[in-house]
Amino acid sequence: MLRTALAALTALALTAVPVAADQLSLGQISQYLNTIQSAKSPFTQINGDGTISTGTVYIKRPGKMRFEYNPPEQAMVLAWSGAVYIFDKKVGGQPETYPLTQTPLSIILDRNVNLGRAGMVTGHSYDGTATTVTAQDPARPEYGSIQMKFTANPVELRQWIVRDGNGQTTTVVLGGLTATKLSNATFDVNRVGN
Repeated sequence: MLRTALAALTALALTAVPVAADQLSLGQISQYLNTIQSAKSPFTQINGDGTISTGTVYIKRPGKMRFEYNPPEQAMVLAWSGAVYIFDKKVGGQPETYPLTQTPLSIILDRNVNLGRAGMVTGHSYDGTATTVTAQDPARPEYGSIQMKFTANPVELRQWIVRDGNGQTTTVVLGGLTATKLSNATFDVNRVGN
């Protein structure tokens, strides 16, 4: 189930038609991520086993994210109050819970994203259409990494791939982040039914 959650988190980022531009700097990417306050996007998630899920992701920085999956999936993933909660309606009961700091997603949900921090970025490249940045928490590299793809003009997060501490990958492709006003209740585990 953690793989599904991380996959959901990963699927958030990889879509749309890129525009040719130069490689984005880590400063430009950090600045862009810090401007995301409240947004949503449709997403396609490619799980490590090759299965595909779709849904809508909601982001409210700092620290909040919600993945709502389309049927036939019966899962929902919430990042709220420093933790990640994975609800599986098929199983019922209490959600699986993990500290947000133990997932690479914490990097983009941080209050102040600074990709220039020593040891955070392990890869930074450009393929002619998109800038790719691979990052990890330098204090906790054992929890995995996140590889994010960005296009320019304007800068936009298109995809991410989360590699968890066990080496499992989940890819999230975004359909286009749209700024939208979201209430904190959208992410509150106490207001979300199982």
